[in-house]
Amino acid sequence: MTKTVNHWIGGKTVEGASGTYGPVTDPATGTVTTQVAFASVDEVDAAVAAAREAYATWGKSSLAKRTSVLFAFRALLDANRDAIAELITAEHGKVHSDALGEVARGLEIVDLACGITVQLKGELSTEVASRVDVASIRQPLGVVAGITPFNFPAMVPMWMFPLAIACGNTFVLKPSEKDPSASIKIAELLAEAGLPDGVFNVVHGDKVAVDRLLEHPDVAAVSFVGSTPIARHIHATASANGKRVQALGGAKNHMLVLPDADLDAAADAAVSAAYGSAGERCMAISAVVAVGSVGDELVAKIKERAEKIKIGPGNDPASEMGPLITAAHRDKVASYVTGAAAQGCEVVLDGTGHTVEGFENGHWVGLSLLDRVPVTADAYKDEIFGPVLCVLRVDTYEEGVALMNASPFGNGTAIFTRDGGAARRFQLEIEAGMVGVNVPIPVPVGYHSFGGWKDSLFGDHHIYGNDGTHFYTRGKVVTTRWPDPSDAPAGVDLGFPRNH
Repeated sequence: MTKTVNHWIGGKTVEGASGTYGPVTDPATGTVTTQVAFASVDEVDAAVAAAREAYATWGKSSLAKRTSVLFAFRALLDANRDAIAELITAEHGKVHSDALGEVARGLEIVDLACGITVQLKGELSTEVASRVDVASIRQPLGVVAGITPFNFPAMVPMWMFPLAIACGNTFVLKPSEKDPSASIKIAELLAEAGLPDGVFNVVHGDKVAVDRLLEHPDVAAVSFVGSTPIARHIHATASANGKRVQALGGAKNHMLVLPDADLDAAADAAVSAAYGSAGERCMAISAVVAVGSVGDELVAKIKERAEKIKIGPGNDPASEMGPLITAAHRDKVASYVTGAAAQGCEVVLDGTGHTVEGFENGHWVGLSLLDRVPVTADAYKDEIFGPVLCVLRVDTYEEGVALMNASPFGNGTAIFTRDGGAARRFQLEIEAGMVGVNVPIPVPVGYHSFGGWKDSLFGDHHIYGNDGTHFYTRGKVVTTRWPDPSDAPAGVDLGFPRNH
């Protein structure tokens, strides 16, 4: 009998009532292992209603109460790292070490939420006029929603809900239907930590569930991470319905390699950043821009390293890269490689047609490396979201920066150089939200904020860090004037001398 993943509403498992289910596949075997219930409009409404009811008390609860629950959750999350990582590997396919790393990065945001008391301190100005004080405070929004992608089924939700609930909001999560089990495990741990029923809810589903969250009058804000076309739709639709929105989109992250760079370090970085997690991450380096004479040697070093990467099931400790999430996605990724030569690319490594012995029905694709890629090639223009690395050649630093800034995306970027002046100039001139200097994947730590520019972000706030706290709260300014006790009417003695 196929296992079923159901919703989590009001602090308990709620069986799907729509009659619609989606398949959950083990990417290493191609076998459907689980079905996930898809929510109807009524089921989404039930989750929002549970969150709204819980907000009446949670929104007024003390900071001490909220943070004590989050500290307990952090301990449980830490103790259950392996269990969550195993769920991720079973449904997403990434290798266990990658899955553990994902949980660790989510824990960073839980750490931040545990210290939310510092983030929520207001400001006070006294005596702005005679006996007049002005205070700025921040208050929660109410019910907020998160819509998250398949590639980080634990980490990306944890970019959202810990800060949201620490700030006093209640939360409805719509995770990816491709790998839903990690979100339910997290819900169970939150309940075990003492989170009141209804503060955190999970509804699974497809466009029906998403669209209902975007239009529901009781949802005050929506956080999203996914592809650029969907991010644009989320932002436009939720904004039109009066909601606050942060919608993080896709990417085409470039790595500029200058002639003075340590080429071994650059090649190591390019391989890990392009092929780690099978390239299924919005911070993957998918385009290396080689400046001047370094191109041939750099490509040779990348090729040498890429050929040694061991591909296999994510639960095999020897595997360094796992399968892709679905067969359809595997075929789409492969199409960029098979069509590359006709579009002017030099195919150095062709990973299409790769299989793993004993797992022939898995969603496998090998590592592909394309050199001398023209900017007109589909492999360069599109976000492939797979283990395909493009190398572009330019003559100068200025030409490289101009090429990179012409991209419609502006998520992350990196420069490899030994020249501090060049690096400083790059970080000021490049049009991207996150910059690495000799760091290939510049994902900020939890107390800084994550977010891109241009078509990589829709909305005014980046995610987590200070921006996350500001997104999940709204400011209020209170101007106060109290009469001095000495001004009290005659006959009332408040114990203050009349000459005060």
